Amino acid sequence: MGIQKHFVQQPATPPPSPPASTNGILSASDYDGRLDEIRRTEYPQLKTVFLDHTGSTVCAASHIQSFAAELMTQVPANPHSRHAESQWTQARIDHARDRLLAFAGTSAKRYAVVFTANATAAIRLAAEITPMEKNGEFCYTRESHTSVVGVRSLAADQGVCVRPIEFTDIGEVTASTRCRGTSLLAYPAQCNFSGQRFPLSVGDTVSKLYESTTDTHVPWWVLVDAAAYAASSPLRLDAHGAGPDFVALSMYKIFGAPTGLGALLIRRSSVPFLRTKRYFGGGTVAGLTFDQPWQVYRSDIEARLEDGTVNFHDIISLHHALDAHANIYGSIDVVARHARVVTEYAVHELRALRHQNGRLVCEVYGHTSESVFGPTVAFNVKDSAGKYIGYMEVERLAAMAGISLRAGRFCNPGAAQKWLCLSAQELMQHASLGYVCGDDHDLVDAKPVGALRVSFGAMTSIHDIDQLVKFLLHQFWDYSMAGSSISRLPIVPMENNPSLSVQAQVDKVIIYPVKSCHGWTVPSGTSWPITNHGLRYDRVFVLMREHSSLPMQQKQVPNMALIRPRIDMDQSTLVLEAPGHEPLEISLRPDALQLETTETQVCSTRVRAVRVRSDKISLWLSSVLSVSCYLACEPRLLESGANSPHSSCHPDKSFANKAQILMVTQESSRKVEQWIAEDSAPGDAVARIRVGPMQYRPNIIVKSLGTDMIKPFEELEWSSVRVDGSTFAVAGPCRRCQMISIDQESAKKLKEPYATLARRMRVDGKVVFGIYLNATGSLLSTSIKPGATINAAL
Repeated sequence: MGIQKHFVQQPATPPPSPPASTNGILSASDYDGRLDEIRRTEYPQLKTVFLDHTGSTVCAASHIQSFAAELMTQVPANPHSRHAESQWTQARIDHARDRLLAFAGTSAKRYAVVFTANATAAIRLAAEITPMEKNGEFCYTRESHTSVVGVRSLAADQGVCVRPIEFTDIGEVTASTRCRGTSLLAYPAQCNFSGQRFPLSVGDTVSKLYESTTDTHVPWWVLVDAAAYAASSPLRLDAHGAGPDFVALSMYKIFGAPTGLGALLIRRSSVPFLRTKRYFGGGTVAGLTFDQPWQVYRSDIEARLEDGTVNFHDIISLHHALDAHANIYGSIDVVARHARVVTEYAVHELRALRHQNGRLVCEVYGHTSESVFGPTVAFNVKDSAGKYIGYMEVERLAAMAGISLRAGRFCNPGAAQKWLCLSAQELMQHASLGYVCGDDHDLVDAKPVGALRVSFGAMTSIHDIDQLVKFLLHQFWDYSMAGSSISRLPIVPMENNPSLSVQAQVDKVIIYPVKSCHGWTVPSGTSWPITNHGLRYDRVFVLMREHSSLPMQQKQVPNMALIRPRIDMDQSTLVLEAPGHEPLEISLRPDALQLETTETQVCSTRVRAVRVRSDKISLWLSSVLSVSCYLACEPRLLESGANSPHSSCHPDKSFANKAQILMVTQESSRKVEQWIAEDSAPGDAVARIRVGPMQYRPNIIVKSLGTDMIKPFEELEWSSVRVDGSTFAVAGPCRRCQMISIDQESAKKLKEPYATLARRMRVDGKVVFGIYLNATGSLLSTSIKPGATINAAL
């Protein structure tokens, strides 16, 4: 069985993507050639290829600068007061409502603007004030965002029938012949998964099905989620007859900022029929009593529904957002044309990517001639055999290449189920196995449970798309997972098959007492205890944030690498050191610690943890990391040792991710360094980067013994490892993430070695380095030390 099958061979040079000028798609200029200048002056923060505008677009420099200048010359104040500053603020708020309505293609005569915290809050408010009846229905279309789907709980609490539908079913559902009570229909103007768009005219269409007067409202109310749509297309609400009853908007989706501001547009002709909110906050009532259930609501709908003080700073910021948008682009129609051109180009380029055998590199969802689509494109990547490559892996590689995109199901369960062919039963089964949205389980039974999404904004350039295509070609063109899959062999007793064993030597043993912090190298000549949970004191502590069930990780807090541990076995103490701080001493005896039970999660597995109640420890850690946090442990792991009563129990692991011990070899590490040098341009500083084995955060570093040389990545063939009489089963390769590109000495984020491993060392589509070990049976030897001989079974 040759180890070369594990290497991702560099294929022949992929064909270049056709230049924009020759592909026949571009039919409009980039704002008459001004886009480069716009990006240079208005978006200097764009240092990467940013393709997540549906998540949030980028704010303009002139917006922030003019807003800051106004705050330096004016005093925004609570509009509920009556002094001059308050009245000035109220005038700015009123004017902002008018300007936002004009942006939406309507006026205060037809719609009211109720400011909310975000689009989600606007959707919830609309549901609360719609007078749904028990014999009515709440219907939402398949492409609805989770925030819309969530209304079903409010509706069900009111005894309203909940009914998910396809958009094409709206005519049948809202027909007058079947209507029995006041109902609510909700749908998105643009699907945030696939970008599919739906007409804003539904409200008018539904209204025409019924005869209504000024004294009545038709039985169907219509809510449109326009959060994704409004960023790249004009709403023109006055052009749609009766129009929807409600339109939900998000300001940062359109302008990049402010982030704490959304709006619910309410059709004024619907206001008299709204249900009274059960809760009322400050500013919403004209009069009330303390000791009687009596209150009088304000007459204007805006004041009646805006509980408490509105976010007046962000509303003032909205003025500058509208100014900047108009000054830069002229109108939303201009942005719409640009976004359409960029989207068409992106779809064309992604669909044109082919492996040498003609198979598609990308499976694009939607964007067919049967429907209209906005500037959002969802896709998955396939290898040359047509097998899916995990989207989380692609997202990580894109981040290392300086490309920002989104991966997952994008809070859109209906569209995800549709395009990915996932049944409700499958999703529920995944959840029962511990798979949740946002984790690393991107392929289940070789089938994707999510996708990649690129989305474009007003400032997206054709060059951005070219960079995306270049990245996909570089990483995945002619790549085959079939050529890198591991075929497991049964464990073969080494003493009976000496020809199938390899001898090596332990170079270093490293302990990580605090998960995700720096490691401590066991002194040469020291025997280190092995327990049924792995190496003693390895990952027995975690750092936790208040009110979080997830341990802190170096990926999110790189400075954790600067916390250096030292273990004093004689005193049973752990000493933590960090630059600029006095050493911190922590007892390793559970009876000397103040403990309080909590719970944490490591790689989708719930783990019992116990909080160490010590202000001194918490303050020290919080000061080093500039994050409020505390120390937690598992006392059982502190107690277990060579003579522990737990030593005969079933093998278990500490707070380690997947297995008890991680082993790497010097030879594999040197091979990666060689690859980095080979792939770097002459004189490139990257070629001089030293990426030693410690960068991979191993527990055991192995090196060749005498003339019995280990080949690079030979460890991936090992089925078991014996160290001084104790046998460990190989649990598989270690899947790597960007954490290995955090320099463990400086805590700086680098591209290597992850970027090179991603190109050269993938197994089953996953980036791997090193192998996991678990103890098997009883431990004949209860310690390991540098210099020990290792026998590995092939």
